[in-house]
Amino acid sequence: MRLLRAFGFFLLACSARALEVEDLFDRLDSALTFAAFQDNLRAKLSGTIDLEGYHFQQPAPGLINSKIDNLFNARLTLFLDAQFGPQIYFFAQSRPDRGFDPSNHGAAVRLDEYAARVTPWEDGRFTLQIGKFATVVGNFVPRHLSWENPFVDAPLVYENVTPISDKAAPASAQAFIHGFEPASKYEFNPVIWGPSYTSGISVSGRLGQFDYAAEVKNSSLSSRPESWSITEIGFEHPSFDARLGLRPNQAWNVGISMSDGAYLRPEADRTLPRRRDVDDYRELLLGQDISFAWHHLQLWAECYETRFEVPRVGNADTLAYYIEAKYKITPQLFGALRWNQQLFSKVSNGTGANVRWGRDLGRADIAAGYRFTPHTQLKLQYSFQHETTGSRRDDHLLAGQFTVRF
Repeated sequence: MRLLRAFGFFLLACSARALEVEDLFDRLDSALTFAAFQDNLRAKLSGTIDLEGYHFQQPAPGLINSKIDNLFNARLTLFLDAQFGPQIYFFAQSRPDRGFDPSNHGAAVRLDEYAARVTPWEDGRFTLQIGKFATVVGNFVPRHLSWENPFVDAPLVYENVTPISDKAAPASAQAFIHGFEPASKYEFNPVIWGPSYTSGISVSGRLGQFDYAAEVKNSSLSSRPESWSITEIGFEHPSFDARLGLRPNQAWNVGISMSDGAYLRPEADRTLPRRRDVDDYRELLLGQDISFAWHHLQLWAECYETRFEVPRVGNADTLAYYIEAKYKITPQLFGALRWNQQLFSKVSNGTGANVRWGRDLGRADIAAGYRFTPHTQLKLQYSFQHETTGSRRDDHLLAGQFTVRF
């Protein structure tokens, strides 16, 4: 009986402490909210603190940038949202961290997003947005931040580095096929680099059951974070992206996306064949996405067919897809599964034979998450990746992420 009373007292103390923490967050939320001009101007500062741990084999998988097998990564993300009347909205996102992708480099501060949005009509039929912001393509980007993403990392198509390089054209077909080195993977690009916070202008809206969005951006979907700012890459070679969606009811959302953009950076111009420039070589993408929600179950899937026009090689095609499921076991506990795969076409090696220009691979991800309070969350993930062609290498990843939202 003494043990039961002690345990009951412990639970009561924990509950009281949790209530104190929640009260602190509520007071912080009020302190970070600003209103003026009879509430016509409203602004709010919010954010997340992410503490991440990774254990993996070398070379590091995906876009993780580390030469050691155990990596601790901390990140503070700050969001500013401001509303000017019913029609004008401004948002910005800044991150003090050790790089856009997990790394063991020195810390720095970045301004990842900043944009102004105008919505002339209340029914949302048309919205104009200008600035630096995430791409409209697909259905992962709206849920890519740590609080919404049930996994620690992104799907394979957003972080698997391919033999495509945006910094220099290959000298020959042989150099393209054999030039990729995992140790120097940051010289190369994935199909889509994360949320692709490129700079430009977009229009979007909803008409009945249909959603539409189109954007003109300064860099392609595969471009690296250094290419996203307009001060680094101008609008000489813009990318054109669009998505058309259908919502037949609250449970389903189906979409088709497309993109056409020059993927080479300006410094690659000196490595191109004579009388050619970077605008002659495009990344062409066609994508399909679908999502479904029913009670405690959520499903997402995306498929991308992509063609890179490679100097001295020709067309290099790849297909990548993933299927993801999340199930809420209790109001606080959830589990998630995701299957990813990427397949590569064959190109001529310059000697009369056709070979794959990348290694086909599949990856299985399993994760569990627990929300202790409306402001704190813990996620654990295990991933197994297997190359089905080439060296047939196996890779394992263990990851954990603790998030505090305010």
